[in-house]
Amino acid sequence: MTGCDGDHPESAPHHHHGQDGHPGGTGEHDHGHGITASSDARLIALALALIVGFLVFEVIMAFAGHSLALLADAGHMLTDAGALGASLLAIRLARRPASGVWTFGFKRAEVLSAQANGITLLVISALVAFEAVSRLIHPLPVTGGIVVAVAAVGVAVNVAATWILARASRGSINVRGAFAHIITDLYGFIGTLVAGIVIIVTGFERADAIASLIVVGLMLHAAWGLLRETGQILLEAAPEGYAPSEITSAITSQPGVASVHDVHVWLITSGFPALSAHVLVRPPADCHQVCRELERLLCERFALDHTTLQVDHVPDELLTIDGGTR
Repeated sequence: MTGCDGDHPESAPHHHHGQDGHPGGTGEHDHGHGITASSDARLIALALALIVGFLVFEVIMAFAGHSLALLADAGHMLTDAGALGASLLAIRLARRPASGVWTFGFKRAEVLSAQANGITLLVISALVAFEAVSRLIHPLPVTGGIVVAVAAVGVAVNVAATWILARASRGSINVRGAFAHIITDLYGFIGTLVAGIVIIVTGFERADAIASLIVVGLMLHAAWGLLRETGQILLEAAPEGYAPSEITSAITSQPGVASVHDVHVWLITSGFPALSAHVLVRPPADCHQVCRELERLLCERFALDHTTLQVDHVPDELLTIDGGTR
């Protein structure tokens, strides 16, 4: 094989390095990300304080009013608190530099926390659904006034938490997941408020269980979104907007490129796409120059600035076979 090693003292594989010396990173990018992460952490901590305070209040009132809808909302609020707490932990872990065997640092901590949150949502929704069906069959007395009062406070708290998290960057799957959960809670409390009013006006106590099932549906929707997205990241599927076939076509269309093999595109964590590929070029093209051009193409056209490209000349035997068939 005629590779680049004979033409240049550098090795054949080429890696795109940023200004900080790490693949794909730049000093400016890391600095800006650190500022964003610190700001997000403060906003998440503030939202977490609101959620936890209201969670304690709601659990007490749910038992006092015998309301499953309020208890279901409290269960969802508990997962929100867990999601926000995991987000804070993930932000701190993700900012740790790579070292030792952790060559990417702890950037996937946010993915693991988001997936755990999705699983927790599934478990809680199953428990609440079972109890809600039981209460539809055998309804229990519900204090409508307590349900309305607590739900009204819940709407106010979730509006405040939504406003706070709306100011955070939603480039992180953690922040997006937490924001989606707060929005889900807001809709859930609106449904619970309506159920409480129905109970007061009509005495239809099954409205509480029906509202609980609506909350379950919202939880399942949020859980599915989180598990689908985190599953794609952990299984290293090509992220949305990064079609491997389109990237391969773009690479092979460049002057001097004969073929490209072993193209892999994946997300290390949300907002951190990466690519690796083996590229063969036709002599006398300079593979180092081709590599630089491909790196620029991938960065500008596909926003891929963490790339690992191995670039070699086409082997002599392939050139001979190719030439004999023409």
